[in-house]
Amino acid sequence: MKSSRHIRALAAVLFVGVAFSTVAHAQGVIRIGEINSYKAQPAFLEPYKKGMELAVDEINGAGGIDGRKLELLTRDDNASPGDAVRVAEELISREKVDVLSGAFLSNTGLALTDFAKQKKFFYLAGEPLTDKIIWGSGNRYTFRLRPGTYMQAAMLVPEAVKLHKKRWALVYPNYEYGQSAVAAFKELLKAAQPDVEFVVEQAPPLGKLDAGSVVQALSDAKPDAIFNVLFGADLSKFVREGNTRGLFQGREVVSVLTGEPEYLDPLKDESPNGWIVTGYPWYGIQTPEHKAFFLAYHAKYNDYPRLGSVVGYTMIKSLAAGIRKAKSTDSDKLAAAFVGLSVDSPFGKISYRAQDHQSTMGAFVGKTKNEGGKGVMVDYTYFDGAKFLPSDAEVKKLRAVD
Repeated sequence: MKSSRHIRALAAVLFVGVAFSTVAHAQGVIRIGEINSYKAQPAFLEPYKKGMELAVDEINGAGGIDGRKLELLTRDDNASPGDAVRVAEELISREKVDVLSGAFLSNTGLALTDFAKQKKFFYLAGEPLTDKIIWGSGNRYTFRLRPGTYMQAAMLVPEAVKLHKKRWALVYPNYEYGQSAVAAFKELLKAAQPDVEFVVEQAPPLGKLDAGSVVQALSDAKPDAIFNVLFGADLSKFVREGNTRGLFQGREVVSVLTGEPEYLDPLKDESPNGWIVTGYPWYGIQTPEHKAFFLAYHAKYNDYPRLGSVVGYTMIKSLAAGIRKAKSTDSDKLAAAFVGLSVDSPFGKISYRAQDHQSTMGAFVGKTKNEGGKGVMVDYTYFDGAKFLPSDAEVKKLRAVD
């Protein structure tokens, strides 16, 4: 009898313990470890961080995910792949984060992609544009949000073909993103216009542009048109020197990213006219989902969003949607949940493809215009990313994983 009472008492204690553990877990937090080059690339990443924080506030304000609030832990990688991996290790081992996210530069993104593969830990790449992340180095645990270099080149090439220019110059930062963007543009333009010639390439180190010598080399080659991949401070120097030396007079320019306010706004009265660009004309997007995002962002920060804001916001919303679908933060369950995952974004509904873990987020393509001493995008169209990716058969050749 005494033994029976003892067993019942022990069972009651165990039940209370399990119940307490379940409640504690439900009331706990989901920790998102985010790694980025904040000091090196503030123009994009300061608005990006604000976008992330807005999404976290919205999700937590609505009760979190099954009662669990999100906690964002951001770390700087010093624009170094080695530091990115070191920080990822610390976030997992010391901070006990549930997922990894982030990266701006393609080389740090690739380092985190490999880390995710080795550690079998879920990683959502928000911004890095090299396509090795989803193809050559792709793996079960890595997904990417932004349209990469192939997708953006594929959106720009039809516009480039319409120019009917034969002799092209290429200028790009000499690291993974620049090399990847130029390779995609050359391949796609050559396929669409076989008589095209690439008469000169200038590939300065990222952040170390000698604008005078680069502009002179391009001018000496006498191209009909220029494909530009420079961004940030390098872009500003290039535009200023090109304007001074007349490089752009009578020449068409096709340019990746230049229509993003992060890079167009600083040009001010030096903003070029008529460049064909990818970008983000926040001031003219009238869809209900974008209006809602804009109003929420403006209410919180008294500022307008940049493209980084959209990326950061949608990255957190994607993680939340994936965790809800998986009902877990376990990396294997989360990776399975992200396959085909549908997410609402300021650009409309997007999904993460099963073939290569690339999201179908698109981009705006239009032309630059110097309007009252400020650069804006005009004649723009939103291109659905799903329409600018290789076929499934091509992806299978490119992605020899899983």
